[in-house]
Amino acid sequence: MRLNSRIIFHLMGLLLLCNGGFMLLAAVVSGIYKDGATLSITLASISTMFAGVFAMYYTRGHRKEVKQKEGYIIVTFGWIVMSISGMLPYIFSGAIPDITNAFFETISGYTTTGASIMDDIESMPEGILFWRSLTHWIGGMGIIVLAIAILPLLGIGGMQLFAAEAPGPSADKLHPRITDTAKRLWLIYVGYTVAETILLKLAGMSFFDAINHALATLSTGGFSTKNASLAHWNDQPMIQYIIILFMFLAGTNFVMSYFAFKGKVQKVLKDEELKFYFLFILTATITAGLVIYFRANITELTPGYPMVLGKAESSFRHALFQVVAVVTTTGFVSADFTAWTPFLTIFFFGLFFLGGSAGSTAGGIKVMRHLLIIKNGLLEFKRTLHSNAIIPVRYNNKTVKEHIVYNIIGFFVLYMLLFIIGALVLGFLGLDFESAIGGAASSLGNVGPALGSLNPVSNFNGLPDLAKWWCGFLMLAGRLELFTVLILLTPYFWKRT
Repeated sequence: MRLNSRIIFHLMGLLLLCNGGFMLLAAVVSGIYKDGATLSITLASISTMFAGVFAMYYTRGHRKEVKQKEGYIIVTFGWIVMSISGMLPYIFSGAIPDITNAFFETISGYTTTGASIMDDIESMPEGILFWRSLTHWIGGMGIIVLAIAILPLLGIGGMQLFAAEAPGPSADKLHPRITDTAKRLWLIYVGYTVAETILLKLAGMSFFDAINHALATLSTGGFSTKNASLAHWNDQPMIQYIIILFMFLAGTNFVMSYFAFKGKVQKVLKDEELKFYFLFILTATITAGLVIYFRANITELTPGYPMVLGKAESSFRHALFQVVAVVTTTGFVSADFTAWTPFLTIFFFGLFFLGGSAGSTAGGIKVMRHLLIIKNGLLEFKRTLHSNAIIPVRYNNKTVKEHIVYNIIGFFVLYMLLFIIGALVLGFLGLDFESAIGGAASSLGNVGPALGSLNPVSNFNGLPDLAKWWCGFLMLAGRLELFTVLILLTPYFWKRT
């Protein structure tokens, strides 16, 4: 069947129109703070919206039908188009004049990776910092899901898009209509963002810092308005505990939040993925906390604290903060975890591969996939002893279809293969071993901080230009669950059927 290219370009125009609208918000913030970037951001917004209107007008009268093939193209190229247009505020304002750096910062934002090339974040105009945080927030739930909520106005069904973009191995439906699902997810997303902003303001952050960090937390992004990230507030534990709470919530399946708000608490408590997610974070926090307390020197992280109480509380807080930040792929930093002990460096590197829950804004492999791979692996012992028995994998007391298990195993193999290739490419481009494996794992998992020269208190600015583009590709592939992007690189995808 012939590819419906007109609907693809029409929806690209719609995305540009939405992106330009969000830029206007950043222009308003710039105007309020009189940071000198208002005109530049406004011009970027107008240019983006003009391109969007032109694309939509040129493709009017298109066939209002989105099939699976068009869905994959729209999702992948949608993120690329958003990233290209999202560079304009940086370039027009001169905040990041280099195209490579501007694209890296932008795609890192939309993919909610949080890796940055900015050496002095605090010197940037407020409007630019707000736009930077907005790219996180837009990408967090997916601009494609947002578009699904308004596609019915154009007479277009969006099921194919949701299947391609929705995070995780399964897209739980809260309502039979996909549009209503998208609206409910965004309502929860917005509600959490508002709640965190208020709490952070009450805890002592300025309103500007509070809203920026709320945008970055709920999207599991990690961009901060401070050079030291959340280490800037190491003497204000309440701020960090609030961030921890919302990072944890952002890393859970948003469907679970919906069920909780509807009073279906038992359904939430019985969810296997949520229990595994919670217990893993608890175990990892206790492990890291004990190592920090007995082996690491953290007295410089607790200014003004009594030594005994301060060290115990600080050890627990920094362990919990960094475990949740890495597992949920938020990437906020309260301390340089690579400087604690060699054991913890390897420990946190391993956490790069976990990821949050399916249906969350987190990146990574996802907890559900790990859980099902472990279950299937353990069942292989039984299958070996009872070769004729049919022993299915069960999840939440339901049998998991065999093709889903195969898909998850295939995803895991492909993920690890792309990680190895990613590290090899970065090594070929001049990075040392630790930086190469850390950069590849962090980019593919959308984590943010990495190892070596890309450690939590450094940034990605020192990378060669080719390495930045490569990391951008890994970020996109990881954010869109590999298959959505990589299938476009296969010859048979483009063959007419």
